[in-house]
Amino acid sequence: MARQRKPPPPPASHASLKFSPINGILLLLGIAAIIGGYVLLAGGSIVGAPLLLVLGYAVLVPLAIIL
Repeated sequence: MARQRKPPPPPASHASLKFSPINGILLLLGIAAIIGGYVLLAGGSIVGAPLLLVLGYAVLVPLAIIL
């Protein structure tokens, strides 16, 4: 007697992004850091502005997307 093959399972949808409240908080913190960085940049701060901009663009916003 031949075995019957099971149909393959449907592909898992790992590509969909599911946002939780922590994602929203991190995104808002990132946007606030970016805005604060540009405000400091307009005021002439050469230390605080780049720190806030890097924190926002390179740390907080990507974390909000990844987590």
